[in-house]
Amino acid sequence: MTVIPFAARLVLALTAALAPVVHANGQDAFKTFKQLDSTTKMPKLNAFSPSLPGAAAAPQGQSITFEARLTSDGEPMQQGLSWRVFSPIPSADGKLPLLASAEGGTADFQLVPGDYFVNVSFGRAGATKKLSIHKDGTLDKQVMVLDAGGMVLNAVSGPDTRIPPTNLKFKIYSSEVLDDGERGLVMDDVKANTIVRLNSGTYHIVSEYGDVNAVVRADIKVEAGKLTEATIQHRASQINLKLVSEHGGEAIADTAWSVLTSAGDIVAESVSAFPTMVLAEGGYTAIARNKDKIYQQEFTVTAGRNSDVELLLNP
Repeated sequence: MTVIPFAARLVLALTAALAPVVHANGQDAFKTFKQLDSTTKMPKLNAFSPSLPGAAAAPQGQSITFEARLTSDGEPMQQGLSWRVFSPIPSADGKLPLLASAEGGTADFQLVPGDYFVNVSFGRAGATKKLSIHKDGTLDKQVMVLDAGGMVLNAVSGPDTRIPPTNLKFKIYSSEVLDDGERGLVMDDVKANTIVRLNSGTYHIVSEYGDVNAVVRADIKVEAGKLTEATIQHRASQINLKLVSEHGGEAIADTAWSVLTSAGDIVAESVSAFPTMVLAEGGYTAIARNKDKIYQQEFTVTAGRNSDVELLLNP
């Protein structure tokens, strides 16, 4: 997929095993992430050598400026960054001690001679470098390139029926399959219309519409400095079930429901007068149990067409 700057619309071509249709739109990430709206600079932090009573004077710290960019030729980012400075020597618990941190955009740290690991993160994107400060030398401004972009996920049912964001959730996985046959989970329970900041690369997206069987998978590419807007197409619809004494009548309470696929597998169960569920396109059988009596009816789900399925007490 090629992402074209400034809101040009794209269409992702997927294999048959993936989503039927995924639309993607690439934009200038600097404008969308609003990184250039602020010029606030982080305050300097003190050197990392505490002064103890009777101890020799601590070495003079050197003030070093750090800035981060989405791409090597991009502008310095002015907000949304998290900076962390670590000692390279693990503590007793095996972890690297955190020496200082800052939030915002460009950061100034005052560091005494020694070695450090400096990490900058932007959402789920990040970069780390080892920094050595010598007693008799000076360091220029440190520029760290995140090689990052963003992704916004959404979905439709059928050709273009909008799905309420509350009925959607996404999971983001790495594209590589691990030795155990699974993919590494990057983010869980991602909401629709939410900017997710990621390092550039291809990600495996799982889109869930409802809680039953409407699941679509797609591989989507994130490019550095771009925002990719992807719309995934579900072949599913919302179905309302009710047991009635006559067509268009009130739903009868105390009814237990089971929904079976055409192969006879149970995909959903409910105890409700008027259950609502999202089902993938295809043929199903609805079974209603009320006062020791069983009623059933076959029905078909068509993508993008929400509908009611009525079972009659006296067909």
